Amino acid sequence: MDARSPKARGGDALRDAAENLFQELQEHFQALTATLNIVLEEMGNRIEDLQKNVNDLMVQAGIENSIKEQMSIWSQQ
Repeated sequence: MDARSPKARGGDALRDAAENLFQELQEHFQALTATLNIVLEEMGNRIEDLQKNVNDLMVQAGIENSIKEQMSIWSQQ
């Protein structure tokens, strides 16, 4: 029997289709990971901006303890 019988060719086609699908999934996963990293970085920047704005408002309101001081107090508890 020939190694390239219809059964063997069908197996090759199935393997090729599985490899193509895996490659496509890997590409989508990499794109999703890149997008997630960008979103997380933006969120981190927004949190830092929010902390700064709250700190500035507290200073304007005459509150002595800044956010950083309060955070260090909370972390000691």
